[in-house]
Amino acid sequence: MKLLTSLAITMALTAIVAAQTPTPISSEVAAQVSDELTEAARAYRDGNFAQAQAHSEKALLLDPQNKTATYFVARTIHAQYKPGDTTPANLAKAREAIVAYQRILARYPHDEEAYKAIAYLYSVLHEDELLRQWLLQRAGDTSVTDDKRAEAFVVLASKDWDCSFRITELPGTKLTTLDGSRSYVSYHMPKERADFERAKECANRGLEMANKAIALTPENEAAWSYKTNILLELSKLAEMSGDVRLKVELQREYREALNETMKLSKRSQSAP
Repeated sequence: MKLLTSLAITMALTAIVAAQTPTPISSEVAAQVSDELTEAARAYRDGNFAQAQAHSEKALLLDPQNKTATYFVARTIHAQYKPGDTTPANLAKAREAIVAYQRILARYPHDEEAYKAIAYLYSVLHEDELLRQWLLQRAGDTSVTDDKRAEAFVVLASKDWDCSFRITELPGTKLTTLDGSRSYVSYHMPKERADFERAKECANRGLEMANKAIALTPENEAAWSYKTNILLELSKLAEMSGDVRLKVELQREYREALNETMKLSKRSQSAP
């Protein structure tokens, strides 16, 4: 339901902006807008973010097409959010900032500051599904560069890798056996079958995301690195399920991906 609400807000803001046509303002109003923005900047520098927001909103009310005021409103709201504070008022401020950044994107669809700010705020709010949809939206947007789309796919792959890794490395799932001076690691089925299925789902999906990033940017070191790590996760899961043949195949793919990752890493280190 929250996802639908968020998308509905974005669509509504887009419609509002599209319906607006720039209208000239008088020199008197322009001077008032300038004064409000000056006061907003002063209050922001002094750490009075609520006051800065009030001045920014007044400037935007006077001149709804003012780009600076639009940005100031979003930034001053965002500045009032305190990371780690889970009080309802603070969380509401984060969501208010998201709406303000969406207003920027409705007018300037390729604004990186607004895009990344929303991704950050979804992350700190632990709105995992909203964040995933936000990243998928960017990854599928052919109007942005391949590098930026690939970056979104890599972030998605990283989250899927983490989902699997947290399960495969649990005590009781990962076992270390000592044989003299050597140690051996083995992986066993989690107590809860649902955990295994969850890890498998995440790892397979993560591999898909990494491959999509590589398809867009074949020499993307981060994408190859996550592909390598995710193949290792799938190898662990194959061992848990007792599928020896699949494990051997995945380990072969893992070594190939690792070689490519190392090659790209050496190339980037030697580059001027």
